Amino acid sequence: MIIPKKLKIGDTIGVVAPAGPVPKEKALQARCVLEEMGFKVKMGESCFLSFGRYLAGEDHIRAKDINDMFMDQDVDAIICIRGGYGCMRIMDKINIDYIKKNPKIFVGYSDITALHILFNQIANLVTYHGPMVFSNMIDLNKFTKKSFFEVINSDDDIHLQNPLNEEIKTMVNGVVKGPLVGGNLCLITSTLGTPYEIQTKGKILFLEDIGEQPFKIDRMLTQLSLANKLQECRGIILGDFNDCEDNNGFTLLEVLKMIIKPLNKPTIYNFKSGHCEPMITLPLGTICELDATNKKVIIRRNEA
Repeated sequence: MIIPKKLKIGDTIGVVAPAGPVPKEKALQARCVLEEMGFKVKMGESCFLSFGRYLAGEDHIRAKDINDMFMDQDVDAIICIRGGYGCMRIMDKINIDYIKKNPKIFVGYSDITALHILFNQIANLVTYHGPMVFSNMIDLNKFTKKSFFEVINSDDDIHLQNPLNEEIKTMVNGVVKGPLVGGNLCLITSTLGTPYEIQTKGKILFLEDIGEQPFKIDRMLTQLSLANKLQECRGIILGDFNDCEDNNGFTLLEVLKMIIKPLNKPTIYNFKSGHCEPMITLPLGTICELDATNKKVIIRRNEA
């Protein structure tokens, strides 16, 4: 896997909107936030567009922004402005050769999961499941900021820890190691049956989601299980499942335990990465050691 170069103050960040739109004033505010942090900023055309009210411009424009940012020699890192929906519509429009020839930091989460899978599996690029400009950085939490810069810039092994007073919990004991993959459960499930289907064999699978009732989480996990994706992975990290409860049936935790615990894979839950604040940044594609017994997640930098 290719680990992109570090990000330092004074570098240029390219901001793209590969999924949903943001109001123009919020895009300009996001730019100011990055500039106040000491970075130069290039905004993609998609950051100022709306198409059908739920896309940040037409597909070819959003894809072109990503291709152009990777090709632009002045751009050191690319951060998505927000998630929403739309990344799957442009997966076949991304020029993988551009990414391979110009590897650089790429950051986002939620709908951006589709692009993480694409870049990890086809371009062999380590990417970062981390804060987005509009969604997180306008009011960047101290913990989130520290985790982000530590993960993207560290040369040493990284012990990923929850915020204070948020306990990582064990579902199944055990210690395993493998490449870290995953992201948003809904997007991961949507890749099944496509040329970009997530590959989990021998890997540590990270899952998170937002706004899905327990029966929908059940359906998606069951689909992953029927596709053998849960059986093939070595261990599972269950991140934040924001607003995924319902008072009319099984709880979220009951669903997770019902489907995942019988697999007998080392598993932790309540790991604070996903649609939560503060949030942990994850380097997808790097080697991860999951010690579920002792509730530890360690990124092994020298083994990536």
